[in-house]
Amino acid sequence: MEDITGDARVALVTGAARRVGAEIVRTLHATGWRIALHYRSAAAEAETLASELNARRTASVATFAADLLDTAALPGLVEAAATVWGRLDLLVNNASSFYATPVGQATEAHWDDLVGSNLKAPFFLSQAAAPWLRAHEGCIVNIVDLHAGRPMDEHPIYCAAKAGLASLTRSLARELAPEVRVNGIAPGAILWPEHSIDAGERERILGRVPLGRAGSPADIARTLLFLVQYAPYVTGQIIAVDGGRTTGV
Repeated sequence: MEDITGDARVALVTGAARRVGAEIVRTLHATGWRIALHYRSAAAEAETLASELNARRTASVATFAADLLDTAALPGLVEAAATVWGRLDLLVNNASSFYATPVGQATEAHWDDLVGSNLKAPFFLSQAAAPWLRAHEGCIVNIVDLHAGRPMDEHPIYCAAKAGLASLTRSLARELAPEVRVNGIAPGAILWPEHSIDAGERERILGRVPLGRAGSPADIARTLLFLVQYAPYVTGQIIAVDGGRTTGV
């Protein structure tokens, strides 16, 4: 069991207990990062992941429960995460709500949830994190979506929110430069939604992917690691990790 002390970097990852968020946490942790692991309701998964990683490196992961729709609580989340180890070097805005909102069936509650989790919370978290990130020339990485630029049927609110997040990524890159770099990742077919997508629909989606297959959470995590650790002259960019789907096929 290894213990890292001194100036090990700290990342706050939202929605990090499961799926892509958990893979991002594992990848960063494996390269020496300390992790402030945020979750909303997946307490059991969050604590299991934190215990697993703390067993590998003592006191390297701390968990934080928060509802990202509670805007007033977001500065407190950042402050709590940053003060555990006295610094913050990376904010990963990964948490996201996703579901269909066909025109004629969408409600204001749907709007508030989808825009709140996918656009509003990333902005206010970034605003709160900016002073901490500036102190160590840190980074923000936003998990966007290829559908920010290519809207999908029956998801107008989600797609609009992710399009806003893409624009926010570029805006923050200008606003926070030169001390803080801000980039985004736009996943394609990585993990299928937890609600049902039948085999025919999956086949139709993969038929538009030049590489002919779905990606994995590791593809997203490794791209994030590249942006954070190996791309010091890259900011304001959104990298599509989609098997070539946005090439026009």
